[in-house]
Amino acid sequence: MSKTALIVIDMINTYDHQDAELLLPSARHVVPVLTDLLRRARRHRAPVIYVNDNFGEWRSHHGELLEHALTSPHADLVEPLRPDADSLFVLKARHSIFYETPLRYLLEQHGIQTLVLGGQVTEQCVLYSALDAHIRHLEVIIPRDAVAHIHHDLAEAALRMMERNMGARVCMSQELWT
Repeated sequence: MSKTALIVIDMINTYDHQDAELLLPSARHVVPVLTDLLRRARRHRAPVIYVNDNFGEWRSHHGELLEHALTSPHADLVEPLRPDADSLFVLKARHSIFYETPLRYLLEQHGIQTLVLGGQVTEQCVLYSALDAHIRHLEVIIPRDAVAHIHHDLAEAALRMMERNMGARVCMSQELWT
């Protein structure tokens, strides 16, 4: 998969927000899958880009967000997904990975045309990011076992919408970077 990047959405997280209790079971299932997907992407030298909410901490940078998440009660969900020295990091303030971020410019600079979207939340940030990627003429792949949800039924509907309306490829993570 040349010119393909793995985008890790909102996994640097303290899980102290509204809906966290509903998200945690799915996140716990996704972390080992996403950890394995990260390992395979890195082995194939695919760019790994973390795009993460700044949680309203406008003075923070990604290192501070990571430190804070690693000292939270749910650090076990963050530690396995810790960015490495080659990972890129973009902060966002809203749902889409593109909204008011330099991500599009970063993708162009690296010649990236296909995005593998993993992380959370399927029916929110992943869905809106897939739509924004689609309207920017980027190819989108969603490994269904590497995205966490709050509401299972809405996540299934979002996956169907991404596949049908946006032409996203919805697959299992084991199909990628094998």
